[in-house]
Amino acid sequence: MNKYKEIVIEKFLLLSTLITILTTVGIVLVLAIEAFKFFSEVSIFDFFTDTEWTPLFTQKHYGIMPLLSGTFITSFIAIAVALPIGLTIAIYLSEYAPKKFRAYIKPGLELLAAVPTVVYGFFALTVVTPFLQQFIPGLSGFNSLSAGIVMGIMIIPIISSLSEDALNAVPYSLREAAYGMGSTRLQTALKVTVKAASSGIVVSVILAISRAIGETMIVAIAAGQQPRLTMNPLVPIETLTAYIVQVSLGDVQHNSIEYRTIFAAGITLFVFTFILNSVSHWVKTKYREAYE
Repeated sequence: MNKYKEIVIEKFLLLSTLITILTTVGIVLVLAIEAFKFFSEVSIFDFFTDTEWTPLFTQKHYGIMPLLSGTFITSFIAIAVALPIGLTIAIYLSEYAPKKFRAYIKPGLELLAAVPTVVYGFFALTVVTPFLQQFIPGLSGFNSLSAGIVMGIMIIPIISSLSEDALNAVPYSLREAAYGMGSTRLQTALKVTVKAASSGIVVSVILAISRAIGETMIVAIAAGQQPRLTMNPLVPIETLTAYIVQVSLGDVQHNSIEYRTIFAAGITLFVFTFILNSVSHWVKTKYREAYE
């Protein structure tokens, strides 16, 4: 009887794996097929070199650079906010906080990840932007600064939780050796524990960047829908995900070249996130080999 149960469980796990793989393959195929149709009408060279993105205008340009710049600037601001705060929280929870306090505060921090992103978006638009406008008079009502700051708050749990897990995985014998050599608690945390857990910390940062690049509702609500090639965080911009939302609302005719632009933007987004996830896997494997 137990033998049959094991066979059923094994087949179920295999089926679950195949479903996951086939779903990923299906998504890639749909993106690739539709993007191929788009690039059969639009030069891929112009796609990556043109500095204007106006596929929905009378004068059409299909340069993806304005959407990429908007995506990168919001992601950069988000990481600039989340990395120091998230890493500080991780070090405190791992090295300083009492166990009971850590048991309560860590789940509380992870609740930030459970808040719907549309709530974050309206918070950025109605609270953060008016607050920043008191100190930055030239700040537009829609801007990448507010969206990036709130995105950073949203991804803090990714960095803090994964980094704290990596720090806790460091053998306590390394800490004892550092204390035995006269290191202070802070020196041990920064120069020994963090260094030993650097692979896990780097992976958490890369995953947080991927999460920020793929964020949709915050940038769609708070950053605006004006594709422009700029690094100025005070003006409205548009990201890859926000553009996909804009076209997917149904105002564009299906199977038109304007509609296929969302697949071109989607496969571009997929490539960037795939590269980041591959880099995180490589970093994790490389550091693991170095310590074995």
